[in-house]
Amino acid sequence: MKLRRVHHIAIIGTDYERSKDFYTRVLGFELVDEVYREERESWMGKLALGGEYIVELFSFPTPAVRPTWPEATGLRHLAFEVDDVEATLAELDTEGIRHEELRVDPYTGKHMAFFFDPDGLPLELYEA
Repeated sequence: MKLRRVHHIAIIGTDYERSKDFYTRVLGFELVDEVYREERESWMGKLALGGEYIVELFSFPTPAVRPTWPEATGLRHLAFEVDDVEATLAELDTEGIRHEELRVDPYTGKHMAFFFDPDGLPLELYEA
């Protein structure tokens, strides 16, 4: 088997418009494509970040909630590389986005912090 790269990451939000605003306006993703799938009562938006990674943002009528936090089975979190975690946390503060305190990765010595999307999905900032 030869995997080439990660193709996309899928995220389900409880409120599609709210999640789309968060990922595009707040985090800076670009909405590349969007389609309403009537048979599933579901929106699917394709979001690009720096032209490199694609997040597929979905909505469904009644999605299940995350069973536990933060260590639920499945995807643990999505991490974003930034130049300055502390400055990025300050930007999140201006948007009223909930986040944890700045900390240092004990293995690499790099700054990092977790923050949360509108549905409480854990996202990470990791300093380059």
